[in-house]
Amino acid sequence: MKKRVVFLDTVHPILFDRLSDAGMACTWETDLGRDAILNGALSAVHGIVLRSRLTMDSAVLKSMPKLQWIARSGAGLENIDTDTASALGIRVINSPEGNAASVGEHVLGQLLMMLHKLHSGHQHVRDGGWNREGHRGSELGAKTVGIIGYGNMGRAFAQRLNGFGCRVLVYDIAKRDFNEEFGVEEVGIEAIFEHCDVVSLHVPLTPITNKMVQTRWIQQFKKPIILINSSRGSVIETTAIVDGLASGHLEGAILDVIEYEKDSLEGLSLRPQAFEILSKHDRVVLSPHVAGWSHESYFKLSDVLAHKILRNPGEKL
Repeated sequence: MKKRVVFLDTVHPILFDRLSDAGMACTWETDLGRDAILNGALSAVHGIVLRSRLTMDSAVLKSMPKLQWIARSGAGLENIDTDTASALGIRVINSPEGNAASVGEHVLGQLLMMLHKLHSGHQHVRDGGWNREGHRGSELGAKTVGIIGYGNMGRAFAQRLNGFGCRVLVYDIAKRDFNEEFGVEEVGIEAIFEHCDVVSLHVPLTPITNKMVQTRWIQQFKKPIILINSSRGSVIETTAIVDGLASGHLEGAILDVIEYEKDSLEGLSLRPQAFEILSKHDRVVLSPHVAGWSHESYFKLSDVLAHKILRNPGEKL
């Protein structure tokens, strides 16, 4: 009997095609909701593919007794109860390799845009101006850049910084022995606070990193910094960004993610005053959670998952 696989979110069809070609019975169920799953809609399914639309908590996982694996298109696993999955013998697979290049390029582009005032300069000329001095930029090579989190995304950013001539300091709470790769310096968090002009966050959302960046955290830096977040919005308390810009502790902020995003990551759940302030601030660059969402990564995210699933489709944790 063919293994049944249900796609709960839209992903690149290469994954559907490769699993089907391997003999799996694949179906799209992108409108299926939590209640239907709890009522047994997926009780005979062996594998599921999803992004962020649904939360795979303990109750949902236990309603799928035949489930062997969950394939998460992307990096974050915060919508999956990985402890329960492990206890039930369910293999959890993600594909951070698929969009790391996109994140690295996007973050670098936004940083250059801020340092060289590209967006404001473009708009200024479109509005009829030609103020050269008002749009004098700063060189990335003169900066010390800190990277917090050296997984696939942080490493991709470090790789793209290599060659600009900037000093790159990297701190990771768990990873070690990456010193000098792409010219980075492996340091403790104290060195990040002391030396950096720019700090980019590339951490997963966990109980440790949730609201990690608060006003007191920002105030530990010895000089004003540009703070970048392309990981998860809830890593930063947004009001701390507003406070940091007002106090001078932040020279600028680059945010691809925001704590007010819906759980599905498709849109905002609310737009409080703090967000409205940032959306109009001239030292803030925003984008709608698209750092890892390039045309190329859309394919690669699914291609990586297909490779991992087919490498050993029946493997359990």
